[in-house]
Amino acid sequence: MNRRILAASWGIALAAWTLTPAASAQSIIKHPGDHPAYGFEAEPHLSLGYYGGVGPGFRGTVVLLDNGFISSINNSIGIGFGADWLFYGDGCHHHNGVDSCGTYSDLMLPLVMQWNFWLHPHWSVFGEPGVTFHVRTGHADHFDVAPFVIYAGGRYHFNDSVALTIRLGSPFFFDNAISIGASFLL
Repeated sequence: MNRRILAASWGIALAAWTLTPAASAQSIIKHPGDHPAYGFEAEPHLSLGYYGGVGPGFRGTVVLLDNGFISSINNSIGIGFGADWLFYGDGCHHHNGVDSCGTYSDLMLPLVMQWNFWLHPHWSVFGEPGVTFHVRTGHADHFDVAPFVIYAGGRYHFNDSVALTIRLGSPFFFDNAISIGASFLL
């Protein structure tokens, strides 16, 4: 299931990219500040895990720098926080040294720095290094922390306020592999 989810996500992103006419002719990466003015991004999404989990999620990002670390390009910096709650059906799974059998759920609470790059009026990409707190409930209850995680994603902006967002998570720590949702730039 995990390879199908990843392939479908890349397929959606590629299809959306090809539907945007003259992408290179409208590049805004070299125009600092040429992106929607907003102070907070609210992103409800669906989380899909590498090991079959599925559930709701939310990310919120507070913009700290409208013109980010590189003043000559169109970038911004924010602090992101959120929750991804994945549910699993019956069965046994071994992940991060823990065996889990039966019905269980994972709650991931990421805290990240979001670095946005605005490429085109309809496209932006971002990287998110940070930490994730993890709580598993069910057969094998436990709590742990991933001291370094990284997420990467992209947005297709329908207008200055709403975008389709796809995020790929670090597969090395927990099961928070991918999320697909809407971003509301407020």
